[in-house]
Amino acid sequence: MEAVIGKILGDLGTFLFGPVMLAVFFGVGLYFTIRLGGVQFTRFKTAFREVVLNVKRKSDDGVGEIRSYKALATALSSCVGNGNVVGVAYAIAVGGPGAIFWMWVAALSGMATKFAEIALAMHYRVQDEDGNFRGGVMYILTQGMKQKTVAKLLGGAFAVFTVFVSVVSCGALQVNTINSAVTGLVGAGTVIPWIIAGLILLIDGLVIFGGVKKIADVTTYLTPIMAIIYLGFGLVILLMNITLVPQALWFIVKSAFTGDAVIGGVAGATMAVAIRRGVQRGVFSNEAGTGSSAMVHATAKVDVPVKQALYGIIEVFFDTFVICTFTALIIMVSGVWNSGVTDGTVLAATAFRQNLGSIGQVVIVISLILFCLSTVLGWYTYGESAFVFLFGNRRVRIYRILHMLISSAGALISVQLLWDAADVCNGLMAIPNLFSLILFGGVVVKDTRDFFAEYDRGRA
Repeated sequence: MEAVIGKILGDLGTFLFGPVMLAVFFGVGLYFTIRLGGVQFTRFKTAFREVVLNVKRKSDDGVGEIRSYKALATALSSCVGNGNVVGVAYAIAVGGPGAIFWMWVAALSGMATKFAEIALAMHYRVQDEDGNFRGGVMYILTQGMKQKTVAKLLGGAFAVFTVFVSVVSCGALQVNTINSAVTGLVGAGTVIPWIIAGLILLIDGLVIFGGVKKIADVTTYLTPIMAIIYLGFGLVILLMNITLVPQALWFIVKSAFTGDAVIGGVAGATMAVAIRRGVQRGVFSNEAGTGSSAMVHATAKVDVPVKQALYGIIEVFFDTFVICTFTALIIMVSGVWNSGVTDGTVLAATAFRQNLGSIGQVVIVISLILFCLSTVLGWYTYGESAFVFLFGNRRVRIYRILHMLISSAGALISVQLLWDAADVCNGLMAIPNLFSLILFGGVVVKDTRDFFAEYDRGRA
C-alpha cells in the first residue's frame, strides 16, 4: 500500500514540477521582475535598510497585530527548515551540483514573486470577528474576484492544501527530520521516536495556544540563534577548505548546463533533472510561488501596506543565497556529494563530522532541531489562517489539537512518503497562488509604483 501511495505522489510531484509548471514559476517571476523594474535588484538596499531600521525602532506606526520584523522572523522561521539542509543535500545527490545553480535562478525570480505575493496579501487583508488580521490567497481571491463562487472554490482549495502542508509537510516532516538527526547521533532505539514525539507535542502546545503574537515572540528569538549557530560553524568549515570554494562554485555553474551523467552517485543527473530538483527544493525552501509566508506578513503593523513586501526580498535572499548556499558549498568541498548516498540528513551530517569531528555531528543535530522546530511553529500560523477561513475562529482549538498530534507523530512515520507529500502539496498550493498573481498583477504594479513614488519623495 505504501509503495502504491508513494508512486502516485511521486508521479503527481513530477507533473507539478514538470516543464509546464516550471515555466509558470519562472514566467510569473520574470513578469514581476520586468513590471516592477527589477525590484529585487534596484530596491535590495532599500529592503535591507527597512529591515535594519525596523529592528532598531521601538514601535511601528500603522495597523496590524505584530511588528514588521517579527512577521519577517516568523516567515523566515517557517521557510528556514530541513529544506535548507536536508533538501539541499538531497537535491545535489539526486540532481547533481547543477541543481544549486537552478535553485539560485529560481530564487532570483522568486524574490520578485515573493514581493508581489506580500503586496497583494497586504492590499486585500481583512480583520476577522475577533480583530485578528488575516491575509493570503483565499482572501485575495474572495475579496478581489467578482465571480464569488469560483473565488470561494479556489480559495478553499488553497486553504485545504495549506492546512495539509502545515500539519504534514511542515509539521510531521520536520519532526521526522529531528528524529533522524537525533537517532543518527545517539543511535536508533524504539524509545527515542516516542520521546521526541512527546517533547514536540508539549512544546508545540505551549507555544501555539498563545496565538500568533506568542509564536512571533518565540521565532523572533529562535531565528537569529539558529542562524548564528549554523552559519558560524559552516563558515569555519568553508575557511578550512577555502581553496576548494572557487572550484565548487565553478562546478555548480558548469554542471547546471552539462549535467553529471557519469559521476559517482548521481549517474544520470542530466540538465533536466538538475533544473527540476533545483527549482523543486528551492520552492520547498524559500516558498516563493506558493503564497505561504504572505499569510503571516499580512498580520504586520505597517503605515503603508506595500512596505511589508520589501521584507519578502530579504526573506528569499537569506533563505536561499545565504543558508542554502552554505549547505551546498559545505557538502561540495567535503567531497561527499557524489558518494552515492541520497539521504540528505546523512550527507549533511557526514560533511560536518568529516570537518569538525564529533562536534560537527552535534552542530548539525542542534541546527536541524532548531530549523525544524521553528518551521513547525511558523507554519502553524499559516495553517491557522487557512483553517479559520474554512471553519471560522470558533473552531480554531480543533486545529491546534490536530497540529499537535499530527506534527508529533512525524517521529514515527516513513520519511519518503512525507517528502513526496510535501512536494505535491507545495505544487498544489502554487496553482491558486500563481493564478491570483496573474489575475491581480496590475494591482501589485500600481500599489508598488505609488509606494515608491511617495517613498522616494520622502527621502529626496
